Amino acid sequence: MRIEGSGALVAGGASGLGEATARALHAAGAHVIIADLNAERGEALAGELGERASFAHTDVTQAETVQEAVGHAAHAGGGLRISVCCAGIGHGERVAGRRGAHALEPFQKVITVNLIGTFNVLRIAAAEMMGNVAGESGERGVCINTASIAAFDGQIGQVSYSASKGGIVGMTLPAARDLAVAGIRVCTIAPGTFATPLLGELSEETQRALGEAVPFPSRLGQPPEFAALALHIVENQMLNGAVIRLDGALRMPPR
Repeated sequence: MRIEGSGALVAGGASGLGEATARALHAAGAHVIIADLNAERGEALAGELGERASFAHTDVTQAETVQEAVGHAAHAGGGLRISVCCAGIGHGERVAGRRGAHALEPFQKVITVNLIGTFNVLRIAAAEMMGNVAGESGERGVCINTASIAAFDGQIGQVSYSASKGGIVGMTLPAARDLAVAGIRVCTIAPGTFATPLLGELSEETQRALGEAVPFPSRLGQPPEFAALALHIVENQMLNGAVIRLDGALRMPPR
């Protein structure tokens, strides 16, 4: 898929992995729609990027706002051909403990935002892409989701987060098979420990320890490295139905 001149939607694009991806797609010539709940950060980023970038206030759990963002991307230039979903939240709590059972509401919220939200973006973006004129190879679009190595190596207290990300991993191949007839590819990136706002809430000592646990390179991943992989997926047509770990060979211990 050619990036230059294509319309691109980045859900969760106002910060972290999404921001880096929005910046990289814009630098490569895409018309980028930054879809996020954080209007202040999203509008500031769109203003910084300037031409070919705009912000759409979006809650990935609400079909109406996702549809509006997809519509903006479809009319931004080149048609919507690239969709990247980085929106997500976390929660830490054991299944059961001295204070009783895991609260149900935060588990439901994490599943709703991370899994259902990702599917919401995927299904609505893919439906829009099906109306695109196919390229010479028959390709109409690329959808990239964001999971986590927690989908495979979930730690103590990560049951809701791991379940949500495991669901994203599980739907990658069937989604790619569903959409193959339309020339739309689907891939998922499963990052390890990255220097994002979520990890930024931890102490410097904790962040350093997390980085040192990575076999090589022994540091936290940087958002531009995630973005670089996202762009490669867009450009490499044989990447389809794949879940790619981006983790420096890290396998998370129980805690």
